[in-house]
Amino acid sequence: MSLTFLESPSFLFTSESVTEGHPDKICDQISDGVLDAMLKLDPRARVACETACTTGLVVVMGEMTISEGYVDIPSIVRDTIKSIGYTDPSYGFDYKSCGVMVAVDEQSSDISSGVSNSLETRDSSVSEEEIDSVGAGDQGMMVGFACDETPELMPLPMSLSHQLAQKLSEVRKNGTLPYLRPDGKSQVTVEYSKGIPVRVHTILLSNQHDPDISNEQIEKDLIEFVAKPVIPSDLLNDTRYIVNPSGRFVIGGPVGDTGLTGRKILVDTYGGMARHGGGAFSGKDPTKVDRSAAYAARWVAKNLVAAGIASRAEVQISYAIGVASPISVSTETFGTNKISISKIDELVSKHFDLRPGAIIRDLELRNPIYQQTAAYGHFGRPDLDLPWERINKSEILRKESGL
Repeated sequence: MSLTFLESPSFLFTSESVTEGHPDKICDQISDGVLDAMLKLDPRARVACETACTTGLVVVMGEMTISEGYVDIPSIVRDTIKSIGYTDPSYGFDYKSCGVMVAVDEQSSDISSGVSNSLETRDSSVSEEEIDSVGAGDQGMMVGFACDETPELMPLPMSLSHQLAQKLSEVRKNGTLPYLRPDGKSQVTVEYSKGIPVRVHTILLSNQHDPDISNEQIEKDLIEFVAKPVIPSDLLNDTRYIVNPSGRFVIGGPVGDTGLTGRKILVDTYGGMARHGGGAFSGKDPTKVDRSAAYAARWVAKNLVAAGIASRAEVQISYAIGVASPISVSTETFGTNKISISKIDELVSKHFDLRPGAIIRDLELRNPIYQQTAAYGHFGRPDLDLPWERINKSEILRKESGL
């Protein structure tokens, strides 16, 4: 018989994050900026926006349909790049001089028909008000996860990695370390014993910088002003620090690497601690279940953990394109459940309507709230009031579970 998570012997687990100036994250923020602008004009806009960036060029592509109005995509691109911090031509990429190419079509009529008229709602005897749903925008499976390792119910390695990446941007923007440039990465390795985090084993920080700063100065500053203010002191026990291990990191951002939307799916979610359905989030309107159902799965998992039903919960939901009701909903608790899995499944089915239209309604997903999620994670964000992070079902789940 395999060991449960809480019975496992000591092991190490690593997660990473990246700053808002990482080329892939630039693209995510642009794609979600375009999405937000379209949702402001038309809450029922259909958007699938992909962005690529490289030296001196940003390309925005996709399928987008709005009922009326005009979105100035080049201005969104430049405003986003400026807000991230690419304002100096000496970086090799900046918001004023980069070229912007836009190649956008309307959404496929075949997909639109399937989404707008789900199989269930084609029955004229059932009203739209009763169904309050739309068909899934694609097939696939989506995964949500929560655990009790942090107050925000996220895996500790992922939570700390995001906090470090945010701190790298903070000390750059507030002038504490003005020689830093926008591109950066963090990585945290945590040691677990019987499923419990006991210490931070290794902290890795890499950040683009001006050319006239020594590696020694960068290492000293990032440990003092980034790592130590973020990592709880009781977890710093014989911790190894690695700073800019390649040495010089002057060339970065889109000059150093081509960026693409949707290439940081584990940074966006749980850092590898949970399984992943494979779909990216940014640039997709909420009829795309890659996004909305992944948010719903997190909402379910977080409420189960907040209710005390399990200390770890992973929820998988699967769909068929054009069909509103999920094909399957399953929960894994890694041996931490305090009631039976069958009872958990019963509670989830009773209290969470996981049809795409109901998810959009219950989580208020037609609002332009997405660009703020496109860096530093879509989950476990105490700095943002995200509807899928609310634990508004935990009390009724706790009561009905009998705990």
